[in-house]
Amino acid sequence: MSTTIAPPHLHQKASWAGVVSLSLGVFAFVMAEFLPASLLPRIAADLGVSEGTAGQTVTVTAIGAGLAGLLLPIALPRLDRRHVMLGLTVLAVVANLLVAVAPNLVVLLAARLLLGIGLGGFWALAIAIAAQLVPGDHIGRAVTVINSGVAIATIGAVPLGTWLGELWGWRAVFVLAAGAAVLAVSFQAVTLPRVTPQSTGGLRALGTTLRSGVLVLGLIAILLVAAGQFTGFTYIRPAAEAVSGIDAGGLAVLLLVYGIANMAGTALGGFLADRSLRVASVFFPAILGLGMLAMITTGSTTAGLFVAAALWGFGFGGFPTTNQTWGARTEPERLEQVGGLIITVLQIAIALGAVGGGLLVDGVSASAPLLAGGIAAIAGGVLLANAYRRA
Repeated sequence: MSTTIAPPHLHQKASWAGVVSLSLGVFAFVMAEFLPASLLPRIAADLGVSEGTAGQTVTVTAIGAGLAGLLLPIALPRLDRRHVMLGLTVLAVVANLLVAVAPNLVVLLAARLLLGIGLGGFWALAIAIAAQLVPGDHIGRAVTVINSGVAIATIGAVPLGTWLGELWGWRAVFVLAAGAAVLAVSFQAVTLPRVTPQSTGGLRALGTTLRSGVLVLGLIAILLVAAGQFTGFTYIRPAAEAVSGIDAGGLAVLLLVYGIANMAGTALGGFLADRSLRVASVFFPAILGLGMLAMITTGSTTAGLFVAAALWGFGFGGFPTTNQTWGARTEPERLEQVGGLIITVLQIAIALGAVGGGLLVDGVSASAPLLAGGIAAIAGGVLLANAYRRA
């Protein structure tokens, strides 16, 4: 009843083009997921709501992703994963177009919920699919390729969205996001081979996975780090404006710096995770948290603000590969279940970050999410390293 990795000798030919297609899908989803962080003031003003309320577009996306990541492998245990991934990416196209024409907050939230369903299902299956596309001793490299989609979206799409949002309006940016999803699904249709689940999953396999105390401890740690990240990142625009007075053009450059550093962290993440997963488990969350705290203390100066953003981006860049590698090593025979649980925990964290950060922005100060997020990220890193030691 568990999902297993096909041993290396069963791989007739590695499909790295298929892995790249997964990376493009991740790029399209992450681009759409993160865009509200740089467009919140525009969205809020257009719809006549507060920035904290507009931030809940991130919350509903996270809710949809969390449910889909956990339940989709159970609901579709035998369906060709190629067809599933194509369908999920098409859902991203539809969701982004609905966001672009949303007349009110209710329609916008519904569209973002659809995006979350596609996002959660795609992420939950991506690593398990990659394990069937490449030899067993190349899985770490495949994870790095897939996660590069996150870095590219962060370095290019999000800053570009900030800039284009000022030129074209926020709705046009989501049309662009729909175009990115069209590109991704087109490449998947050409390159992604048939991917049949190795065995049936189901509730029994999920229950068996959840009985691992070490895995549960690690999931709690991942929750803390990710909640800290998105408590701050969802509201990075009002926070940066509060501590530095930066304008929209400066924010686009700041996010570009964040994205470049994120890519560097992604590149190092796989290498460090292979060499010393325990060190990587605490190193990247600590750098992430220190960057957020540094933005409060040094963000009043231009150099301090950009150094803090670089630290923050670098720390978060290495975190996804670290937690996915940790999960794969902890439960190597149940990759779909572990992938679903990790994406569910991450989306719960994003929802908590968006809600908590919104309350802090509206009720305390624009920079308060940075303080709370930085402390949570560092604490989560320490706990994840402890979970690895126990394993």
